[in-house]
Amino acid sequence: MLEQFGYIGLFLVIAIIFPAGGVITAWLVAPRKPDPNKEAIYECGMETVGDAWVQFNVRYYLYALIFLIFDIETIFLYPWAAQFRQLALFGFIEMFVFIAILLVGYAYAWRKRALEWR
Repeated sequence: MLEQFGYIGLFLVIAIIFPAGGVITAWLVAPRKPDPNKEAIYECGMETVGDAWVQFNVRYYLYALIFLIFDIETIFLYPWAAQFRQLALFGFIEMFVFIAILLVGYAYAWRKRALEWR
């Protein structure tokens, strides 16, 4: 069992070293010639007018949160579907309860009209 964790640890070390090595190499090799034109704010070929900070409407966050919840549901459904035969009835009941809880939350959001764009 320890051998299996060794493979996971090795994979994590490689997953950290590989991108970090690329970033460090780019930082070491990149030319450093400061220029006022490089430091100027440039957006779509025109000088920026006004503040660059844009505050989004709260409704966007609500839709993003609902998307995230159902995306995580998909992440949990995949391993369950892959091991469905081994899990048998217990796995089916467990996933049924999980989906039922999500559907209750979805019905609540629907009833409160949280998904309508006002």
